[in-house]
Formats: sequence, C-alpha cells, structure tokens
Amino acid sequence: MNNTLNRVILIAAILLVSLPSIFSQSIKVACVGNSVTYGMGIENPDERYPAQLQKMLGNEYEVRNFGHSGATLLKNGYRPYWNLPEFEEALNFKADIVIIHLGLNDTDPRAWPKYRDEFIRDYVNLIETFKQVNPQTNVIISRMTPIFTGHTRFESSTRDWYWQIQDAIEVIAKISKVEIIDLHTPLHRRPDLFPDNLHPTGEGAKIIAEKAFSSITGDFGGLKPASIFTSGMVLQRNKPIIFWGTANKNETVEINFHNQKKSITVNSSGNWEIEFPPLQAGGPYSAAIYSSDKEIILNDILIGDIWLCSGQSNMEFKLSQATTASEDIPQANYSKIRLYNMQPIVYTNNEAWDIPTLKNINQLKYFTKTSWQKTTPETAKNISAIAYHFGKTIHLETDVPVGLIINAIGGSPAEAWIDRYTLEHHDRLVGMFNNWSKNDFINQWCRERAGKNSELIQNSSQRHPYQPSYLYEAGIQNLTKLNISGVIWYQGESNEQNVELHEVIFPTLVESWRNAWNDDFPFYYVQLSSMAVGRETWGHFRDSQRRLMYEIPNTGMVVSSDLGDSTDVHPRQKKQIGERLAYLALNQTYEVSDITPSGPLFHDFFVEDDTAYLSFDYADGLKTSDGMALRSFEVAEFPGLFYPATAVIEGNVIRVKSANIKSPKYVRYGWSSYSNGNLINSEGLPASTFSTQY
Repeated sequence: MNNTLNRVILIAAILLVSLPSIFSQSIKVACVGNSVTYGMGIENPDERYPAQLQKMLGNEYEVRNFGHSGATLLKNGYRPYWNLPEFEEALNFKADIVIIHLGLNDTDPRAWPKYRDEFIRDYVNLIETFKQVNPQTNVIISRMTPIFTGHTRFESSTRDWYWQIQDAIEVIAKISKVEIIDLHTPLHRRPDLFPDNLHPTGEGAKIIAEKAFSSITGDFGGLKPASIFTSGMVLQRNKPIIFWGTANKNETVEINFHNQKKSITVNSSGNWEIEFPPLQAGGPYSAAIYSSDKEIILNDILIGDIWLCSGQSNMEFKLSQATTASEDIPQANYSKIRLYNMQPIVYTNNEAWDIPTLKNINQLKYFTKTSWQKTTPETAKNISAIAYHFGKTIHLETDVPVGLIINAIGGSPAEAWIDRYTLEHHDRLVGMFNNWSKNDFINQWCRERAGKNSELIQNSSQRHPYQPSYLYEAGIQNLTKLNISGVIWYQGESNEQNVELHEVIFPTLVESWRNAWNDDFPFYYVQLSSMAVGRETWGHFRDSQRRLMYEIPNTGMVVSSDLGDSTDVHPRQKKQIGERLAYLALNQTYEVSDITPSGPLFHDFFVEDDTAYLSFDYADGLKTSDGMALRSFEVAEFPGLFYPATAVIEGNVIRVKSANIKSPKYVRYGWSSYSNGNLINSEGLPASTFSTQY
C-alpha cells in the first residue's frame, strides 16, 4: 500500500514538474500601426519600439512588429491598413494582446476631410476583427504620438484634424470597452526626439515601449505621490484638497487625512487622484498614503494660502542680494511661511554647458529635487527676495499660513512659460517654434545666450529653457493640480524688444495657466523698472503693461520704476516691490479695504485752451516723493511729437501745459527708459508710466 502511494506521489510530482513545459506558451503581442510602430528613421531594428518592448517583457512574451509606413486606419484612406500584408499577418498571428497605433496618416487631406464620418466605425470594426480571430485577445488602442509644428501641413490642416482624431479615439475606447495607452502626453513635451516632427528616435521609441510595458504588466513603479507632496507643505484653504500620483494598475490607494479615509483604484494609466473637502486655515495635520506594500507619511501639513512666484531674474533675485539683506535674514523666522524653492540644475550664465547637462535639459530634468521648508534665516537667504517680502506681509496681515512656490528663471522670455498646446493653437504665436535660433519672434539676447549654453550640442534638436513652452513643461505642468491662491509675476525684460507681440503673449500666458488650473485666480505682476542703458523701449513697454491690466480680468500691476538702477537691470530694492504686491493682493484678493493697492493710475483727462487736466485712481493726497516740482510730464498736439511740460497738483487733479504746445491733445508721464518721475499718493506709492495717446 505504501509503495503504491509513493508511486502515485512520484507520478504526480513528475506531472507537476512537466506541466509548465507541456502547457506553457509565450504570450503573443502584436504591435499594429503605421511608420511609428514600424520604426521609420530608426536604423537599428533593435531600437524600434516593438523590439524594445520585447526586451522589457522578456521570454514569456513574443512581440511582433506589424507596422507599415503610411498606413491609414480609414478603409477609404489612401493606404488602408486593411489592404496591407501586415494586417493579414497580424490576424494570422492570433495575438493574445494587440496594441494599435493608427490615425496619424488619417490627418492627410486625402483621408480625413472626405471620410471622417467613417473613422469610428472603421476603428471599432478593426478591434472586432482581431477579437474574432482570438476571442481572448486583449486589444489596447493608443492616443496618437504627437505631430509637431515643423510638419509641412501643421498649420494648414494637420493641427486641427489631429485633435479631431484624438477625440474620436477616446469615443472608440468607450464604445469597444478597450484600454487606451496615452502616447501623446509623455512625448508632446519631447520635440527633441522627433527630428522630422513626426517620427520618434530610438529614445522616443523607448518611451512608447515603456508605456506599452506598463499597460501590459500593470507595473508603473509602485506608489509615488506627486513630487510637490512632502512633509511641511501647505495645502490651499477653502478649495478642494487633491492628492494625486502614480501606482501600479488596479492597485488600491488609500489616504487617511484629517480624520477621513478615502481610497481609489488606480486606473489603467497608473494614475490616481483623491479629493478631500475644503478646509479653513489651520494645522498642522498629517496624511498617510497607503498601497498594498507601501506607506508614505506626510507630517506638519498646514492649510493656508499658496502663491506661485514666477518670472525671470528679478523674481529669482535672492534675499541675500537685496539691499535690506542684513536686516531681513536674521529676522526670517516664520514657521507658518513655507517655501518650495524650485532651483535649476544650471543657470543660464554666459557659458557652454557640458553634455550631461544638455541631456538632462532635453529630458526636462531642469529643476533639482526639492521639498517644502520652514522659513528660517538659512532657508530664506536663498529664495526670491520679492516672494519673501510678499509672503511675509500677507502672513503678518492675515495670520494665515502662506506657501510660496518659487519657480523663476533668469533671462526667460514669457513664451517659455506657456503650454505647447496653447501656442500651437494660437494663429499669431504658433510660428514661435520654427527655427528657434533664427526666429525674430524670440528676443535676440535669448537666442544668443541659448546658443552659447548649447555650444557642445550633439543633438540638432537640443532644447533650452528659453525655448517656447520649455519652462512650462519642465516646471509649471507638474503643479497644475495643486490648488493655489494666485500668481505673482515679474518678467518682461526678455520681451521688451516687441511691445505689440508681448501684448499677445502675456494675455496668452495668463490664459494658459488659468486653463491648466481651471481657475481664474488673480495674477499680479510687476511693471518693468527704470534703466538708462540700452532700454529705449521701456517707456512703451511699461505703458503697455499698464493697459494690459485693464484688458485681462482679475489682474493687477505694481510700479517699480522709482526703484530702478540706471546701469543695472537688477535693482536691489526688492522689499518695496514685494510689499507693493502684497498690498495689491490684500486689497483685491483678501478684501482689506483700508489698504491702498496702488499708486496713482491715470484715469481720464480733458483740455481747456492750452492746458490738460488729468484725473487718477488712487489719487488721495497727491504729492511728490521729494518735495520738488512734478517731473517727467510731456504734452503733444500730434501723436508722437511730445514736448516737456510743467505740471501742477491741484487737489486730486494735475494741470499740465507746455509753452511749445497751444492745443494739447496728448499727455504722457514717466516715459523715458530711466524715469525720474516723482508723483506719488498719500501712501507713498508711485504713479505708473502712462500715455493718453493709446
């Protein structure tokens, strides 16, 4: 009996050992698509995305490339995938997993305009056809890889048809109940990987393969909250509190925050997002974020107001460099003012960057990893002086915790901070992407400095922080799910060469950010200062900034021309500017009515005989800053032909005339690049440059 039992056990053991070899078969993966799937332009077949996917998945999978250059999804397209040998081969393969990437060639004038109404039906039919040959097939469809602005048909047709097809693909996924791989989002930020604006390099193909690998295996690298979430952070009061990040597909993520527990199942793209109801100012709180095998604890979280502080070098200008540094830094002990200082890996100084730096910049790794810090003398000295004094003034006035996110880069033009989709769809600004180094849309100094930094390039598509959309993609885009109170902005020196173009760019920037946050938050900015050398456009630019304040809703401007330096583009008196921004925010956002938000702002004028009479907003107690007569007023009878004028304060009105002008029609103030205007109000706040001509 025992021998018989032993023989049965032995036979069973042999069978169990043999089962894998008897029944095991590779999981078949069919990569169906066009030239991007095929690997057009990638000479080494091992670098094409299906080959890289095979290496990632290993021997348990068999991956085949069924891509064909120029293939259309549409049956009535100019080269239907349905009629190609790769289609028949893919069907005969009877794959367990089919990954489809089609649609790019359907943007052709020979396809989409004529047969667009057939696209959804044809795509659903394609999915069903693969399921018919293998009912167990898991079909995955793809949001298309990007087509960039340098494509010959981009502006004439492709741009619009491309997005109509992307929308159709979302509909198809719902109809067929299949998963979507988003190949657009990670690659739309990487134009350096698309030398012909359509086909990715081997590195781009690797990103496609990684997305496919994660979709197949569900492996997205485990639980990772977004990088903005660290201990010591501030979350925005009176708005929904959103935590987000990535984790493995179908994993359950749970968050315990403020005595509430919430959980969510991670979606097929590896993303999760959990929302908690708004809270009033307070704290500290903690948040525990869990997955099945990981726990992340965030401590010392405050609920308060978050302000994003951005722009170029005058916003970046450190507290340690300001005139009041010796007084400010020792006193910078504010445990409820928290700092998130996004510093670059390299500054845009007049030097050539090394190859590793250039590669990191292409990969959008421009900002160093950081975390939220309390304001202490040690942390404060290296942050924006303007941001510090703004946050300090807000906190002391409201007693509300303040979070300051500082993301400013010296020399950066405004277009570098605008998202790519917005620029691509702006008929006036879409041309900014083309031939960047020789493009007159871009400030010449910015182009020259980028050229110097990139002297050692090995990639003809090398990117630079000054290029359109770069700083948005490297920095701002990662913040847009975090609710904020608003933005303070100091920038313009790198756009002053074209006032009229900036009048298009700046409203587009504000719109871009508000759309990204889905919030019409306040956007407060600093008017350019005064400088004498090589800044002939600054009078026009300052007045343009003043007028934009009235054209863009929920914005405000503070004046800095009285604090300028005749030879230095970086005036060191930053405390006053930070405080002026705070006064504006306190009055407009916090509704503190007894704080004056601005110096005198031109309101209206009329003329009697040879004299012009000017009225102003915020004009209580008009006077001069130095007790001297008013300076820097000019009048003209004909536009552009101005003469110096004598100006006299009469109550809240200013009377202006010139011996050279008998019939004045226009008045302007503070127009020279280095203004010596001295008009202020009772709060000591200076008047803005203005002209009645525009």
